[in-house]
Amino acid sequence: MKKAYLIGIAGGSASGKSTFTDLLEKNLDTLKVKIIHMDSYFKSDKSRPHSKAPITKKIYIDDNHPDSFDLLQLKKDLIAEINKNIYDVIIAEGLLTLFDYNICDMMDLKLFVECRADERIVRRLKRNMEWGLTFDEIADVYLDMVRYRHDEYVETSKWKADFILNGSAPSETALKIICEFIKNKIK
Repeated sequence: MKKAYLIGIAGGSASGKSTFTDLLEKNLDTLKVKIIHMDSYFKSDKSRPHSKAPITKKIYIDDNHPDSFDLLQLKKDLIAEINKNIYDVIIAEGLLTLFDYNICDMMDLKLFVECRADERIVRRLKRNMEWGLTFDEIADVYLDMVRYRHDEYVETSKWKADFILNGSAPSETALKIICEFIKNKIK
């Protein structure tokens, strides 16, 4: 029995992880692909850590801290999906997909989507304002907490990646090379 090929895609908030994941799935259309979004593993608000912003000292629910996610359940679910032997490819995408060694070590291919901070904050503002948050709410949490957690947890996981991808302008060439690489690994 062939084991599913497991891919981890990480990157900063609004870096283009989901966009690249969608492109990858679309271009692997001859294979059975399962997508697992790390956002589905957020703990409840009361179970997530509350952290004090380094400068303003304001307290936030810390959505960018590893303890905000049920990483053990994510690992169990990845193992369960692999053991089902239904999919050719399983893609796990999220902020901290490459941060946790127990999860990262499972990956056959590790990708990091890189995008400059100024572009990520603009994308985050647009996205979160569509969700009904105000400019000030989004900017405050980003400036007070998110950027520090990015430096602490997300950015440091980049060095575990096999490939670092351009989140500002996804490369058709990189996408084709990665798809061909995956298809050859599955043969």
